Amino acid sequence: MAYVEGFLVPVPVANRDAYLELAARAAPLFREYGALEVVECWGSDLPDGKVTDFRMAVKAEAGETVVFSWIVYPSKAVRDEAVQKVFADPRMEMEGMEMPFSGQRMVFGGFDMILKDAG
Repeated sequence: MAYVEGFLVPVPVANRDAYLELAARAAPLFREYGALEVVECWGSDLPDGKVTDFRMAVKAEAGETVVFSWIVYPSKAVRDEAVQKVFADPRMEMEGMEMPFSGQRMVFGGFDMILKDAG
């Protein structure tokens, strides 16, 4: 089965357009280097939990929402190569560009897909 890299990212609501611009710039590169699918989801219904929730997971602050995103790859090996290539690609140069989110509070990880029901 495929391999999925998932992310939770706290993003100031005011930075939605800047975040989307960055994501739209990166997505084609991930696909070029082997990703099968890139999905970005803007938090719109994030209920407060008693023990944990999406906002707590990234220590979201007032005025921020959480972006839930994932990238699907054919394998972990393809993911490992793609990530190195994307971040070495000059098209991802960030000089002079302010990050539209707090990378320190981003949560991410890789997952082996164990079930996919596409209907």
